This record gives sequence, structure tokens and C-alpha cells, in this order.
Amino acid sequence: MTSDTTTVPVAQAAGPGVVARDDVDPRALARLVAEVTSDIADGTYDGAHMILARGGDIVADTVLGWHERATGRELARDAVFRVLSLTKAFTNAMALRAIGEGKLALSTRVVDLIPEFLGTDPFHMLRKDKINLIHLLTHRSGMPPTPNPGLGPDRFGALADVVQALATVDVLFDPGTNLNYAPAINHALMGEMVRRAYGAASFRDLARELIFDPLGMDETSFGLPATLKDRAVPLKAYLPQGGFLQPSDIECLNEHITEDAEMPWVGSVSTARDVFTFAEMIRRRGLHDGQWVLAPAVVDQATTLQTGDMPNDLYAQMAVARGWEVPQGNFGLGFSLSGTGTAPSFFGPFTSPRTHGNYGAGSSLFWIDPDRDLTFVFLSAGVMEESENVARFQKLSTMAVAAAL
Repeated sequence: MTSDTTTVPVAQAAGPGVVARDDVDPRALARLVAEVTSDIADGTYDGAHMILARGGDIVADTVLGWHERATGRELARDAVFRVLSLTKAFTNAMALRAIGEGKLALSTRVVDLIPEFLGTDPFHMLRKDKINLIHLLTHRSGMPPTPNPGLGPDRFGALADVVQALATVDVLFDPGTNLNYAPAINHALMGEMVRRAYGAASFRDLARELIFDPLGMDETSFGLPATLKDRAVPLKAYLPQGGFLQPSDIECLNEHITEDAEMPWVGSVSTARDVFTFAEMIRRRGLHDGQWVLAPAVVDQATTLQTGDMPNDLYAQMAVARGWEVPQGNFGLGFSLSGTGTAPSFFGPFTSPRTHGNYGAGSSLFWIDPDRDLTFVFLSAGVMEESENVARFQKLSTMAVAAAL
């Protein structure tokens, strides 16, 4: 199959375990699949694996398009995606587990566990000592909203080097006073805090112990294991020149998410089925296969609004540039929430206000609507410009929730 065809490959639209439910509209599901197919045919992105479930029953499991359009390789059901900032969901879960086990508290300061973060320059030490775990989880640390955690991408994978570099980076705002989505710095610090709280030698191995192994997420990892490399979808960025990110900012991660890389903010790989497993654990308030991976009281608080009516500065700028209404930031403890109102958002205005989930730059998303008992997972090949990605997911999230009767 050539890359310029408008005939979109479909890899078994009804995947394993798909069931029909009387409270899900099959015509709405068909429209959702047709819309994704149309987007791919138009070249908006290259491919997608999409899962929708109600009450834990998978009602749609569809694989469409290309693993890599340029080569004509079709997307497979077992494709492994570099999920970019959806990675933060796994780091968040590690922090939430540490809280439930008494290893950390929301009030734990970064410098309590990483004293060198304070630095040695007294002019850079005026506010850093105030930053605590809740600031990191709610994107209110005041640290710079940059995808560069203090050093070049060739060194992103060495968490110790990243933490050392962050000792020289100062805050921009008093912690707690400003909500600005942190692409990198907050979760680099959070990952190191969790590692030190458990006394673990490796953040990557600790993630497997705390989250991935208990959930049976065998095809999810921080870093790209050699055993998954042949199935890994390459990052291909379709970004305009002059935007917040350049294609090279994304595509360089094809080289730097290596087997040994530890990037708590952007460096995990996963499959749609594994992301679905993770999301279902959150839907069940921390329960998986009879085991409490996270404490339900912690999950309940983590999926409750913590940031009031504060806007998210990064996405507010995008909204203004598009002529959109500016949305509230709507963060729980690490989870993005749907909130109220009709401003454009990843989850759309028709999911329930406490709908919660996470997303990765221009490509990946999951959410849980607790009122409708819906779980939605969407991983795409091809990275879109972020405001276009918001518009894409607003559309698809609305179509997904419209299937619930």
C-alpha cells in the first residue's frame, strides 16, 4: 500500500473482547470510527489505536491507518507508542502510591529529599525551598514551562544529570500562585523525589515494581526495551514553523528514548491495551484484579479539582491565539479534569465535570468519565500541533461520550 492513498488501512476494527451493550449506541460508534478514518485519510495524522469502554466492557477497539505513512507500514494492534507526556500519568501514580504508603506527603518539599535542588547561588535560592509535591502535581511550582529540563536532549535520559542541572534553574513565580503546564521540570523532580523516598537505585525499575508489574503492563516501560523496538511507532511531528515546539523537539526523542533512559516526564512507551488497563485501574479507584494498587481515598482526592478557577497559562495562550474562550486549568493531583463550561478542551464540554485523565503532546490521551462509567483511550501515530490536537480531541471526546445512552 502506498503512502499517498486515501484508502485507510483497518486492522480488525472490532478487536478482542469487544461487546455490545444496550446502553451504547452502535451508530454513534460507527460515526466515531468514520471520523477518525476521515482524519487519517486527510493526512491530519497517520494512524490510531482507539478503545472505548463502558463499565469496564470494551465496546470499541479499533486500529486504523499507518504505523509510518511514509513507508506504507500499516499500524498493528500490538503497536508500541512513545506516549510523550501521557508518561506523566505513570509518574503521578507512583507519587500517589508513595503518599498512600506514607513515603511522601503533599506538603513534602523538593529540598526535603533533593537538597541540592536549592543550588549554591543565593540569588537563585529565594523561592525554590517553598516548592512541594502538591505544587508539582498541580503544575503550580513556578518553575519555567519549558520542555528542556536544564540540559540538552542527548542527556535527557540520565535522571541524575537532569536533577543536577535543575539546581541552577530558578523559579519564575512564587510557588502556588501561577498555573502553567510544566512539560518537563516538575515531573523530573517528582520522579527523583519518589525514587529517593523509596531508596530505589533506579527510577525505571521502581516504576515497574510500583505500577507496571502489579497491573500486568508488560508492554509499558520507561525507556524503550530492545524487545519492543521493532513494534515502536516512530515519532513524526506535523508542526508549523515558529510554534511552541519544532518538529526536532519531538522527533529527537526517537533517538533519546533508549533502553536505559529514565525520563519521568516524557520517556515511556506503551500500547493502547496497557494504557486502557491503567485507566481502568483509575476508574476502579485504584483496584486491579483484586489488588489495591492505589488507595481509593488518594484516587478520590487526586481526581477532584484542586486549582479552583486558575487558568492554565500555556493553554490560555493557545486559546487566545485561536480566538477561543479561555478555559480554567482544571487540575486535580496530577490528573487533568473536564470541569464546567464550554471552553475548548481535550475532554470536550459534554463529558461530566469530574472526567479525568492525561494526554501527550499532539498524540495521546485517556480519560475516565465517572458519571457515565466510560473509559476512552486514543494513541495516534503522527504528532499534531497542540491547538489542533485540542480541537481534534474535543471532537472525538464529544463523539465518544455521545455514544453513551
